[in-house]
Amino acid sequence: MKDMEDELNDKLSFLGGFVASFRDQIHTDIQAARSDILKNMLDSDGCKAPPNDTITLPELNYEELESLLEFLYSGTLPKEKVDKHVYSLSVAADKYDIPFLQKFCEHRMLGSLDSSNALDILEISDVCSNHTLKETALNFIVKNMEDVVFSARFDAFALKNPHLTVHITRASFMDIKNRRNGV
Repeated sequence: MKDMEDELNDKLSFLGGFVASFRDQIHTDIQAARSDILKNMLDSDGCKAPPNDTITLPELNYEELESLLEFLYSGTLPKEKVDKHVYSLSVAADKYDIPFLQKFCEHRMLGSLDSSNALDILEISDVCSNHTLKETALNFIVKNMEDVVFSARFDAFALKNPHLTVHITRASFMDIKNRRNGV
């Protein structure tokens, strides 16, 4: 019950920023109300251009940007859009400092964690420095080592992320050691 109340308060706070910006006519474009980084981009001298100029977010494709804007306007997304774009939205939330979206993405990734996406979630948690997500994904991988390590995805993951592969190996050894010692 407390978690639901906290989540609702976070959402109301998130949506309240838009109302204040709109009311005060400060960057009535939704982006500024949701991210201090985007607000600073709009406030910088380089962005003092005619109102029809735009800021581009080149790391997002059209569908991802559309989903980001939909989230910024509504504070939520349909399940199919979340499932499709959760990783890119998580990275954008981290890059543009949108804590409510970061928490939203974390919650969705934790809720969908399984052997097919554990490596992806571990990789995103590392990119975004999300310790909760990283620890949970790492623990899941260790507990499901055979399914994950012998998957077709693991070889490519290991080549791209040698430091995370070392984390998996060390966590695995610690798990074996703890089980031997009855911990």
